[in-house]
Amino acid sequence: MSKFIAVCGAPGCGKTTAALKVAQELYLLNGRKPVLFFSPDLQVPSLGYIFPHRKSADLYSIGEVLERTDVYREDVLKHTVTTKEMEGLGYLGFKAGENKYSYPRPTEDKIRQLFRCMRELAEYVVVDCTSDRADLLSAMARNEADTIIQVASPDLKTMCYFVSNADQFEALPNSTIQIMNILDKDIYLPTKEVDSHFKGVTLKLPYSRQIKQQAITGTLTGLVSDPSYRTAAKEIARAVM
Repeated sequence: MSKFIAVCGAPGCGKTTAALKVAQELYLLNGRKPVLFFSPDLQVPSLGYIFPHRKSADLYSIGEVLERTDVYREDVLKHTVTTKEMEGLGYLGFKAGENKYSYPRPTEDKIRQLFRCMRELAEYVVVDCTSDRADLLSAMARNEADTIIQVASPDLKTMCYFVSNADQFEALPNSTIQIMNILDKDIYLPTKEVDSHFKGVTLKLPYSRQIKQQAITGTLTGLVSDPSYRTAAKEIARAVM
């Protein structure tokens, strides 16, 4: 049976990039069997910056699937965006220009249908959960997940987010992995303080200039050659396999 992984974190902690890179490593480590990366974010639709060089006609919004009466595997498959380099790694999300008013709010039943189809289509489903408490897709993904990855960056904002939203995670029956994502090479980052606050952080994604370049140039779907970053991303992927 497929595994469902929910990636959570404060706004600006690098959660989307971390989730995407872990999804890539899961795909490669598992013999290129199907993996889905899903971002339900409608404040900053992910397909707009993951595929900034694609024509809008070549991208497919998951909103079109969720507004139908029922959700079928064929519909999810048709609305999955892929790349030539890693054809079995599919991307699902919303397109640039869409927002929370673009589609009707999906019902719980519709979301369950979507998640069931995702499990049937892929060995692993990685959900890049939003930090919005009102987002039903993210809330249900956390409850559905076999594993939750909590992404922390070494700053006070991350600590405040998890303190204020602790109730979203405390009652979940899932196994949880806490990771530190270093977004900057500033030597004065309060890494030790954040380590002490979370206590369970055992895995770290190091700062990578290459990752920052990918984010700026819109090439996040490509693999990085940075050995330190790749080793850390593989370690996280192995922890959820």
